[in-house]
Amino acid sequence: MGYLYETHLHTMEASACSSTPAGDYIEYMMDLGYSGLIVTDHFFNGNSCIPKALPWENRVEQYCSGYEHALAAADGLDFTVMFGIEFNFEGDEYLLYGVDKNWLLDNENIMEKSRKEVYDLVHQAGGIMIQAHPYRERGYLSAIHLTPSVCDGAEIYNSNNPDWQNALGYLFAKEHNFLMSAGSDIHSFPQLSMGAMSFPYKINNIDEYVKAFMAGDGTPMIRINPESKDTKFVPVESSAAQTTFSKEHTLPVIMH
Repeated sequence: MGYLYETHLHTMEASACSSTPAGDYIEYMMDLGYSGLIVTDHFFNGNSCIPKALPWENRVEQYCSGYEHALAAADGLDFTVMFGIEFNFEGDEYLLYGVDKNWLLDNENIMEKSRKEVYDLVHQAGGIMIQAHPYRERGYLSAIHLTPSVCDGAEIYNSNNPDWQNALGYLFAKEHNFLMSAGSDIHSFPQLSMGAMSFPYKINNIDEYVKAFMAGDGTPMIRINPESKDTKFVPVESSAAQTTFSKEHTLPVIMH
């Protein structure tokens, strides 16, 4: 199974949809067998709880507090806490890895940028941009926006998506020969299933994660009923439900 890393996680410090303090995740995730996690709170253009009226620096400080609280809670433990961002455009969201607080402070106009401009800025910082839950459908969404030209990979398994939406994301990734990611998109626990990326070696920081992912060394994993001692993480590609076409999307698809 290797070393397991949660790649998609929300804290109540910065994500309006989360009810979990960042520090509460550490023991729980360790008990499930994870070796680390990436905090990916919703940015200000998504479901953020950061007040809009604050000065930019204060907003960024508060936004990063979830990651910082998780990092502090893991101090002294053999558990890696990393920083990421979930960035929204028109309902299509992207997981940004390899950027940090200083990058945010230096890019106060980031939300005015196009998808390609954000992609370029992330790459200039040595980071990567992964399309999260590509075929997600929700009542508040009017279309599915796909941007294969500005992605370093696609999230093919997301615990909060039904199987058929994950399967469409998997087929999208296969069609475009994308590197594949998996995550729980966890907001609180317990969950009915969990996702993870497995690597054959330990990841010590986000730069190592970016390098390992881009090298193709990661395997997307899934675990159903994770709190049962009778279950384990298995590769997403071993699950027919997550990888086989069973239902067509209902929202229109817009390619960028």
